[in-house]
Amino acid sequence: MLNRPKVAIVMGSDSDFPIIEKSLKILDEFGIETKVTVTSAHRTPEITAQFAKEAEEKGFEVIIAAAGKAAHLPGVIAAYTTLPVIGLPIQSSALDGLDALLSIVQMPAGVPVATVAINGSENAALLAVQILSVKYPELREKMRLYREKMKETVIEKNSKLQEKLNAGRFV
Repeated sequence: MLNRPKVAIVMGSDSDFPIIEKSLKILDEFGIETKVTVTSAHRTPEITAQFAKEAEEKGFEVIIAAAGKAAHLPGVIAAYTTLPVIGLPIQSSALDGLDALLSIVQMPAGVPVATVAINGSENAALLAVQILSVKYPELREKMRLYREKMKETVIEKNSKLQEKLNAGRFV
């Protein structure tokens, strides 16, 4: 790829990083350049708005925004940019992330945020790949191969399980 696709990953807190690492690994596997930053919709609203306003001119094509609890970060970023924003709800409260999920998924008409599962970092990255594949068709082929590899892994695991069951060794 001459022009590498570029994704921004924004976290509301550095404590979200263990979840985000899964996205980074997948995006790297697909050859996508990433930048990770911490900014808060509530504690650093000016910095968050500036980041979102400048994201496109800095070459980002998709933004993954991870946040827990009230999880306003993805929506605030989406309010300031027309780039696709993927909201990643983080499990970080007594409500097991349901608060974050509902906060992200309940965006008003006109300001969409794609939303993945609670702690669904892998799917956030894979959705970013699929969005980018519209502009970078080589990513579609990489996605096809990725899914084929997943399929082979499942078939292999089933085969090993069947061997154990047939030999009378239960899992």
